[in-house]
Amino acid sequence: DLSLRSTGQHCKKMTKNNPLAPTNDDIQKLLATQTHLGTRNLDFQMTPYVWKRRADGIYVINLQKMWEKLMLAARIIVAIENPADVCVISARPYGQRAVLKFAQYTGATALAGRFTPGTFTNQQQKNFYEPRLLILTDPRTDHQPITESAYCNIPTIAFCDTDSPLKHIDLAIPANNKGKLSTALLYWLLAREVLRLRGMLARSTPWDVMVDLFIHRDPEEEDALAKKEEVADEVVDEAAAAVPAIEATPAVPEAVAATAVATGEFAVPEAAGSWGDQPAGQF
Repeated sequence: DLSLRSTGQHCKKMTKNNPLAPTNDDIQKLLATQTHLGTRNLDFQMTPYVWKRRADGIYVINLQKMWEKLMLAARIIVAIENPADVCVISARPYGQRAVLKFAQYTGATALAGRFTPGTFTNQQQKNFYEPRLLILTDPRTDHQPITESAYCNIPTIAFCDTDSPLKHIDLAIPANNKGKLSTALLYWLLAREVLRLRGMLARSTPWDVMVDLFIHRDPEEEDALAKKEEVADEVVDEAAAAVPAIEATPAVPEAVAATAVATGEFAVPEAAGSWGDQPAGQF
């Protein structure tokens, strides 16, 4: 693909004399998960983050600006003294597992699923919470926490697609926030950079946590796959039990076979009776 090739060449400029620059493996992961592909719609505030538009109408996000915003977001997260004051929210199903894993490895507070209105503003609620930093998966889906953060003056970081509104967003990370793989990779990269800036992970050593742990898994699909495997195993067992054992045919001695071939006389089993032995009236 010409767009992928040009994007990869465009990102090589970032890897020179910069310790925060992405490696070739990071760029390959971003391209493989289609993190750089936006939608066919473009918000006017997202125009600076778009690199080009493909022939099919899909906007391609600039990977260099995406990576710079990721690094800036990690530096902002590290500046918070108490990691529990960082709130990570995702109402989208594809981002809920990634949010929980990000909170597990960085010490942040995760709010996965439906956001209860008044969590940041109503002090009489049992789950009232006052975060110092807010991280969102999709500004359009997570509009309620954005509105409440504007009332409380909470800084907001969000993964924004090409059609995402940027109202009350302090730091927009341009990326594909609608894909299952791209959302997981973004949170994985952000968590890895936070651990590196905190000194808990060296840049020379790879992170032993796989990206697969951040990818959303549908329990219904897993149950369906497990049932299919069980049915396939049962069918194989039944087929193996239904096949009868093949009895071995007694082998003909080699000497007898050679004599028969030489003389042309082959032994024919005698019948139980011949026609001449039966009375004529029975035919």
